[in-house]
Amino acid sequence: MAETSLPPWLTIVGLGEDGLDGLSPAAVSAIAQAGFIVGGRRHLDLIKADPAISLVWPSPLKDAFPAILARRGSPVAVLASGDPFFYGVGSLLAEIVDPREMTVLPAPSAFALAAARLGWPGQDVVRVSLHGRALERVLPHVQPGARLLALSWDGTTPAKLATLLTTRGLGKSRLTVLEAMGGLRERRRSASADAFDIDDIDPLNLVAIEVEGGRDARVIPFTPGLPDDWFEHDGQISKREIRALTVAALRPTRGETLWDVGAGSGSVAIEWMLSDPSLRAFALEENAPRAARIMRNALSFGVPDLQVIESKAPDGLHNLPDPDAIFIGGGSGDPGVVDTCVDRLRSGGRLVINAVTVETTAEVFALQARLGGELTQIAISRLDRIGGFHALRPALPVVQWTWVKP
Repeated sequence: MAETSLPPWLTIVGLGEDGLDGLSPAAVSAIAQAGFIVGGRRHLDLIKADPAISLVWPSPLKDAFPAILARRGSPVAVLASGDPFFYGVGSLLAEIVDPREMTVLPAPSAFALAAARLGWPGQDVVRVSLHGRALERVLPHVQPGARLLALSWDGTTPAKLATLLTTRGLGKSRLTVLEAMGGLRERRRSASADAFDIDDIDPLNLVAIEVEGGRDARVIPFTPGLPDDWFEHDGQISKREIRALTVAALRPTRGETLWDVGAGSGSVAIEWMLSDPSLRAFALEENAPRAARIMRNALSFGVPDLQVIESKAPDGLHNLPDPDAIFIGGGSGDPGVVDTCVDRLRSGGRLVINAVTVETTAEVFALQARLGGELTQIAISRLDRIGGFHALRPALPVVQWTWVKP
């Protein structure tokens, strides 16, 4: 980004399905005065752009940025769908062009149009984009009574959503497919997830979901400590009570990054990411079947962005971004792992190690003596049958070391 800004030369125009007819005079004037126009093929066709001065967005979009920057100081128009800064190209352009050099003329987003069509209060609706993103991203938001607006990838997305909801025990949820909103082709159709039979869906569509589920529905709660049997695992999993206390000790806050070293089933990294959509996690697991299992678990819980690294520690840690929190589930077994974690952890970051065996417990006691931090023994007992009676059977105690880097 240049140190000295120029007068605005780049105009980002939000466009609807009604093309030029739906634009303000300022937006029409900006397009007319532009010597270079960039947009999707549909956008360019809507305004009947002159091919001699227009460019269809390439894939990836950033390949067009040099051509845009080459015309810095001359009138350039970029066409976007609806609101360019809501799941749009605006934020990408703002990374390379000083916002003082841009004029942004947004149109109503697909989310705003859908809320208006349905009479839903926008502030109470969960809005998510599935355009170029994994379908499972909706799962953390699928709560009984919730209303979701999901921007589709293409015409197959609504049926896939219906199948996903049905398999989770939410088949009575109502799906409304809104197609080509704002234009002459606009159409709206509804069906329940378990009886979804809508076909011939326009690729340009949004799905409105009214979630309804019975007692057996698989709904992800907002608190940590998910049931162990919800995870696919081979026994290498932090049990739900220990996991809840571990996530609490890791203290996730917005935008932070976790390393889950020796991730096993990935349960801690998954619950970390479920705490807030802004969180990132890297799960390091050297065992190939377990690494594959972690990715399946991540999809099942709606956090497909979990990064799984199939590698042994500390080798697999070297190329990762510095973390704000680190979890080591069963002691490291290698002093080099802890040294790497201590060195790479950001100031103010949290390192948590759970120890069960005598050897790993001795390791965390030595770490506490060397670095400080807190040691806590966690003992959990569960009801079990003994003959014709019941008793609380204790699980193996866990010694948890928590250290905050100065």
